[in-house]
Amino acid sequence: MSTILTNEEWRKELEEELKSTILGFWMKRTLNEKHGGFVGEIKHDMTINEDADKGLVLNARILWTFANSYRVYMDPAYLTMAQRAYKELDMHFRDRANGGLYWMVSAAGEPVESKKQVYGQAFAIYALAEYYRATGSQEALDWAKEIYLLIEQRAYDPAHRGYIEALAADWSQTDDLSLSGKDLNERKSMNTHLHVLEAYTNLYRVWQPEGLRMKLADLIDIHLDRIVNADNHHFLLFFDDEWTSKSGHISYGHDIEGSWLLCEAADVLGDDSRIARVRAEAVAMADATLAEGIDTDGGVFNEADGHGHLDDSKDWWPQAEAMVGFLNAYQLTGNEKYSQAARNSWTFIKKFISDPVNGEWHWQVTREGVPVTSYPKVDPWKCPYHNGRACLEGLERLAHIEAHK
Repeated sequence: MSTILTNEEWRKELEEELKSTILGFWMKRTLNEKHGGFVGEIKHDMTINEDADKGLVLNARILWTFANSYRVYMDPAYLTMAQRAYKELDMHFRDRANGGLYWMVSAAGEPVESKKQVYGQAFAIYALAEYYRATGSQEALDWAKEIYLLIEQRAYDPAHRGYIEALAADWSQTDDLSLSGKDLNERKSMNTHLHVLEAYTNLYRVWQPEGLRMKLADLIDIHLDRIVNADNHHFLLFFDDEWTSKSGHISYGHDIEGSWLLCEAADVLGDDSRIARVRAEAVAMADATLAEGIDTDGGVFNEADGHGHLDDSKDWWPQAEAMVGFLNAYQLTGNEKYSQAARNSWTFIKKFISDPVNGEWHWQVTREGVPVTSYPKVDPWKCPYHNGRACLEGLERLAHIEAHK
């Protein structure tokens, strides 16, 4: 596959995708006029369910995406969306009795699943820190600090390091740990640790106490020492308390996403020794994904199991992460194979994943690129974060590459 796009042409396409296809969709299609906030579900055929439950992850990701977009573009329409998302989290997801946020609420804003999923708390921190970066809201930053302290007090494992997947509504221990129906009910996971890392990185940009610095450094080390499989440079996915791996599956999207998020965390932390170690591992992870997880059309396969069986369908979010992850590897090495891999990811997205008719991206396509219509356009997991962030990251990285030629 080849492309003749210049970096400037690529940036124009990314900005158009961000503003029209992604942000435009969420502004025009997802406001819940019946209950307030945002609709919890829109089916692939654009049937809107205003009465669907609302997920913490979706609402936090909407807040992050529009706060970040407002910080970059200063468009008041993006600020209005971010304010709406902040209000929704504060009014309906915030657990004022126990602290933290509910995992799921009804369309009207009543708690449906009140457990404290650490993954969800992390996305709240991530979004609130971004809202502070965009608006200077001290209230948002104070709330982010409050959630951070709760995670450290209630979810951190002092014996073995790392964070427990979930706790009950009152932050006591629970056996209901799994993040979704697809996840194992284990005590620790790659996915939660990756997004606590991401959240703490964004919080550390704006608040730098020694305790948070130490926790961010520890999270980087945990990923390198416990979560990355040193034999093949893929993430291990599920663990018990003592970090015994419980799954042989490989998630190519998480591998390539993690490669650049680890770099970002080390750069924000500013620790030279960790930066060097992380960058070497990030390139190795990009190589492993490129060798094993990329189809001939540039798309990323979903995953493989421990026995070599491949899920060759292609979800939306790994495509977004691949573009950023390969751009990151190119910036680290100057090796054109990574630049071409990132361009191939974008070409695949434009051809198969982006929806030019209704907006947003298809959740999943078959290996042949046919949209799977049983998956929704919006639900507790389908959001503007992976794709919106990929466009924002791509725009920034391509500008940096051009400036340093």
